[in-house]
Amino acid sequence: MGKRIIPQRRGRGSPTYRSPSHRHLAQPGYPKSQKTTGQVVELHHSPGRTTPLAEIEFDNGETCFMLANYGLRVGQEVDVGPDAEPKRSNVLSLRRIPVGTFVHNIEIEPLDGGRLVRAPGTYAIVISHGKDKTTLRLPSDKFKRIDSRCRATIGIVAGGGHKDKPFAKAGKRVHAYKSKAKDSLKVRGIAMNAVSHPHGGGDHQHVGVPSTVSSSAPPGRKVGRISSKKTRKKKKKEAREKKR
Repeated sequence: MGKRIIPQRRGRGSPTYRSPSHRHLAQPGYPKSQKTTGQVVELHHSPGRTTPLAEIEFDNGETCFMLANYGLRVGQEVDVGPDAEPKRSNVLSLRRIPVGTFVHNIEIEPLDGGRLVRAPGTYAIVISHGKDKTTLRLPSDKFKRIDSRCRATIGIVAGGGHKDKPFAKAGKRVHAYKSKAKDSLKVRGIAMNAVSHPHGGGDHQHVGVPSTVSSSAPPGRKVGRISSKKTRKKKKKEAREKKR
């Protein structure tokens, strides 16, 4: 009898595969007040995530942690509310954001604090406005219609170039990935034993899917194991004989 594979163990939510809470500075979101103005006090590095957090103090005395916007600096003012100008780092409802604007940390339901487009270097684009819904193009190139009352931050999420710096040492990679409860190294299923993974075992490794390329493929894709022309001719000959 085989054992559970790693994705199944991770989905169970045991402490081994759970991101440690002490590595997360705070839960980023939006202030409770829907209309206020604040100032960036400090930009924090949060080890549990790849995006820096901005600590903002608002006029009503409330302090909130928000995802840092690309180009955000200490001392900058951030406006939240329907009367805010549609400029970078401000938070306002989707219905008041012009078409073609880059936005991030988008709410799915009004006042839920933001759920979409939170990864570093990502952004969504406002495509069009309807009566009650706003159409956005997500980083996956998919289109999504969201309630126009939902809020979003104008701009691009900071931290987009964090992958450009190499780890240089395996130990640094291990500790960095532990903060995010991810595996620093991944072993292919076909390289495992049969007891460890459904793809494991066998006398040799194999792809598991057809790896040949069609002989009629366009230039640039017609590389590697090209399908045999003889086989194609044989299939055409068999098709002609069937028609007769």
